[in-house]
Amino acid sequence: MGTAGDSEKKPTVVFVLGGPGSGKGTQCANIVEHFGYTHLSAGDLLRAEIKSGSENGTMIQNMIKEGKIVPSEVTIKLLQKAMQDSGNDKFLIDGFPRNEENRAAFEAVTKIEPAFVLFFDCPEEEMERRILSRNQGREDDNIETIRKRFKVFLESSLPVVEYYDSKGKVRKVDAAKPIDEVFEVVKAIFTPEEEKVAV
Repeated sequence: MGTAGDSEKKPTVVFVLGGPGSGKGTQCANIVEHFGYTHLSAGDLLRAEIKSGSENGTMIQNMIKEGKIVPSEVTIKLLQKAMQDSGNDKFLIDGFPRNEENRAAFEAVTKIEPAFVLFFDCPEEEMERRILSRNQGREDDNIETIRKRFKVFLESSLPVVEYYDSKGKVRKVDAAKPIDEVFEVVKAIFTPEEEKVAV
């Protein structure tokens, strides 16, 4: 891992937030390809842990079955492990923190503050249209469930966006636009100032 001095260098973390159907996944894939970030989805890590059949995975599965929220510490440990295992120092953390408690716990446990929060702002009607049209066979993609997920997003995740907004750390993207246009805006956000040479 290089010298001891290197380990002091904190990784760059960008939280990616946006309601269901806001196009987060697509844009994260673009950012990974263009800017060399590692994309970590809290949901994917939890699902992978369950699949692994570990003791931790069984506990997570039981909590989800009972409709309980998985404790922040559990998710954060999985994120930390994935960050260490990746060998990278730039991360997009997608779908986390889902609420204020997640956010406070992440900063307390990892001692990392995000460089910024990429917020995909998309009206509910547009998200509904996208989710229903993609119909990827996710059983949670019916209209009632979508509205419920959107409501949960507004109630729990928006306070996180507001918290970082008060620190000037939110980069808001109009996600209702076509994918290519959205990525142009995203690219500008991720391009270091010194590379943004006047055209």
